[in-house]
Amino acid sequence: MRLSRGRPIAVGALAAAVIGGALTFLALPNAEAATLGSGSYATTQPAGTTGPTGCGSIATNPRQYVTANAPAGAVPTNDWWSSLLFKRTDCNYALPLEAHPMAFQPSAGGLGVSYTTEASISGTATGVGEYHFPYTTEFTLGVSGLNAPNTLVDGWTDWTVTPSWSDGARTLKTTIGHGLPFVYAQTSGGNAQLTFGGAPSVWTNSGNKVGFTVRGHDYMAYAPTGATWTVSGNAITSTLAGKNYFSVALLPTTTSTPAADRTSLANTYGTYAHNHVTGTRVAWSYDQNASTVNATYTLTTTAREGTGSGTVVALYPHQWKSLAGSSTIAQTYVSPRGQMKVITGAAAFTTATRFQGVLPEVPAVADSAGADLTTVGGYLDQVATGDPLAAFGNDTYWTGKGLGRAARAAELADQLGRTAQRDALLSAIKTRLTDWFTAGSGEAGRLFVYNQAWGTLIGYPASYGSDQELNDHHFHYGYYIAAAATLAKYDKAWAATSAYGGMVNLLIRDANNPDRSDTMFPFLRDFDIYAGHDWASGHGSFGAGNNQESSSEGMNFANALIQWGIATGNTAVRDAGLYIYSTQAQAIQEYWFDSSNQNFPSTFAHNEVGMVWGDGGAYATWFSAEPEMIQGINMLPITGGSNYLGYKPSYIATNYNEMTTNNGGPPTVWQDVLWSFQALGNGDTALANFRANSGYTPEEGESKAHTFHWIRNLAALGTVDTTVTANTPLYAVYTKNGVRTYAATNLTSAPLTVTFSDGRTLTVAAGKTATTGAFTWSGGNGSSNPPTSQPPTSTSPSPSKSPSSSSSPSSSPPPATGSNKFYLRSGPALNTTAGGGATTQTVTAANGNYDGTPHNPVTYQACGITGSVNGGATQFTLHVDAGTTVGQGIEARVSYDFTGSGTYGRVETYRYFATDPVTGTEQYTQAVGLASSSGTLAAMNRGCVKLEVWNAIGNAPTTVRIDATAANGNQSTVTIPYTV
Repeated sequence: MRLSRGRPIAVGALAAAVIGGALTFLALPNAEAATLGSGSYATTQPAGTTGPTGCGSIATNPRQYVTANAPAGAVPTNDWWSSLLFKRTDCNYALPLEAHPMAFQPSAGGLGVSYTTEASISGTATGVGEYHFPYTTEFTLGVSGLNAPNTLVDGWTDWTVTPSWSDGARTLKTTIGHGLPFVYAQTSGGNAQLTFGGAPSVWTNSGNKVGFTVRGHDYMAYAPTGATWTVSGNAITSTLAGKNYFSVALLPTTTSTPAADRTSLANTYGTYAHNHVTGTRVAWSYDQNASTVNATYTLTTTAREGTGSGTVVALYPHQWKSLAGSSTIAQTYVSPRGQMKVITGAAAFTTATRFQGVLPEVPAVADSAGADLTTVGGYLDQVATGDPLAAFGNDTYWTGKGLGRAARAAELADQLGRTAQRDALLSAIKTRLTDWFTAGSGEAGRLFVYNQAWGTLIGYPASYGSDQELNDHHFHYGYYIAAAATLAKYDKAWAATSAYGGMVNLLIRDANNPDRSDTMFPFLRDFDIYAGHDWASGHGSFGAGNNQESSSEGMNFANALIQWGIATGNTAVRDAGLYIYSTQAQAIQEYWFDSSNQNFPSTFAHNEVGMVWGDGGAYATWFSAEPEMIQGINMLPITGGSNYLGYKPSYIATNYNEMTTNNGGPPTVWQDVLWSFQALGNGDTALANFRANSGYTPEEGESKAHTFHWIRNLAALGTVDTTVTANTPLYAVYTKNGVRTYAATNLTSAPLTVTFSDGRTLTVAAGKTATTGAFTWSGGNGSSNPPTSQPPTSTSPSPSKSPSSSSSPSSSPPPATGSNKFYLRSGPALNTTAGGGATTQTVTAANGNYDGTPHNPVTYQACGITGSVNGGATQFTLHVDAGTTVGQGIEARVSYDFTGSGTYGRVETYRYFATDPVTGTEQYTQAVGLASSSGTLAAMNRGCVKLEVWNAIGNAPTTVRIDATAANGNQSTVTIPYTV
């Protein structure tokens, strides 16, 4: 959600001590500030500022809506059920609580229950659009005669909550939660009662079970053994045979389900109906050798009768797609997050999520022959001159943005050996963080204040509701933590817990505290454990539930925890970051991007949402209707932890192309963010966009130095390779033209040997990043076992190394191609060896006239070519097929980059080839003739050849035959006029 320094005092209300390696807080006498190592924070509200606000005495007493049974310590905020506690619109009850598969809304008479299976969609295909599964009361679960003045909270666990009602004569407690198809109830003072808007449709009423249907949805209510249900008028009631408990289950059936199957399923659910879920808990662990984060979700049940255990639980897509073990999944529910799948009889389930690595920054590997190094150096001069934070506001968010920009530039300067610039940037970061991390007497700005009533740390000046509504703490503080992690690599003394590291840890504990025993802050405030992602609103009091737009800033926080934890040796923080990062990376692909095209309603006209709501999603933001910002807000900031955006390269083009369609052309704002995202799918195209439009205005948290560095190097590295992992958190693997580049960072003081899952090893020097398979700007080698044509290189030189000492291109031998004939291979790529079996590559429909201008081309490329011009001409044979479609024309362009710099000195565009409407391949060759050409062929020194294929005309896709063996025949090839 985003709606658009003096000396520390030695005595404080709280102080920290390190006991047995753990951070323990000791109570001290009340005072204006509390010391924490060399830092401090205020414990009283500065004049002119405000803290959380709301109904009644909420500002000073957030527990006014909890019962005496509620857990001690800080109250949770930023949850799916937060409007029960932190009410802003309705001071008596709450707005809809989106638990999934059901939704709930308390009222005076009890708990309203809803299950909506049809989406409500509004907006346009090219403008702002939304989908929601809106709350609609199907019945109210309560006690006869109940008329409670409000709803209190009797307790909560990791993903459940227990609302409570009392009118003095009657009481009701219900437990609801994510993934629970049951509502569990306890009553006193009256009969259990289910109230409907009209006469209920009852399909069975036998003994202690009654089944009914509302809006086509089947439910079964289970009373204690020996009880019965009475149907009368618009209500179903039960005396509960003198007992005080019952439950109601939403069945994954409909009126079209055969009666026998519906009854059988109701009986199965009945096995667990009185095993009330009374606790939920997550525990995570990091398997470093397997690069896997394992998370176990445990549901504790209490048998209200009998001795049964286990329950029924529905899993979200990000969970059932990563489910470990052999749990049987049969039934499904509809939800705003897509299909939820049911496990029956479980007491726990475990997900195993592959962690694909992060880096402090994308490595500098591009061989620029000096030109691009000069370019990035010039851009870096612009960032590092003067105060890099001068143009940013003083509030927590914009200070964070400035710190993030400076930290990216510092990492880049270090890679390039620009130690003076690096140190100037680090000095500015250190000065600003130190200022924020000290709270002097009477200070009102650039300080953090601990609000003991709410158990939260608020930075002032606050912004976007971070004070009154406790919004966005993970967004704001993630930038501070990330900048501190960069600083910690070079100034370990500053980052020590006894210095300012304790203040960094305090920010972590406020936004997403990983320590359950720490009563100073709630456990994982912003992260919804079961939903798998953060919520930005502190109160969540909206008709559509809670919300979050900038999932990427949530990932910036998670990456910051990983980087800080490793830099400071805090494995608990590191592992919490790994859990949040790996889980949320999946959730983003599923719920913000729907990159598998399975979760959004089929009639929703967008391929991504800017905001996820409890009951749906919106192609929108809080602050702009610009398509660039709607889509870009889930990309920024671009950092070494942004590779998760590239896990599905094919989706990147889908996302980017929709932006250009909705925008009516290429981006006109936030170009750098969008090109950086595009580079994860097609670095060459992103680089061409940057070079053609380098006069753009950077997004506030970006710099041209970092953007050019990111795009230029991804153009050389290729796309993220998710098939290979490593036994360290700080790694990445990239693939281009069938060649992998391995990268790893070592923040320790001794050499580190990293082993990748495909058997490759890489030795990384202390304090460095090393790569294999590509030439670096900055020179220097590690040691590993790659092919001799792909020497390992260090991209983080020692502080004494300057750019002028970089290796020349000739110091690293080019790949030996052995042939000037290249085969079209999957990837897509060009390779001097044929494939292993024929397949096809689809070329998307033109849906317009693009004769001479590549439009959604498939790009095949080979690099590292050294050779002389042999006097011939380009030749190609492409085996293409348009099936039975008429009016199709496919076109090709061949480009030559003589030095691998990204500049193409010779470009040849050939006339399009009109395919016939007969199934079967045809040969498209250079014989069609040139439509245009530019430049002159010259000798290649580690150069590149690129083939682009697109449909120039026609409204249907075309295929190109690739990967064919000699035995398969009909091999698609390109022959270049060079002796190599």
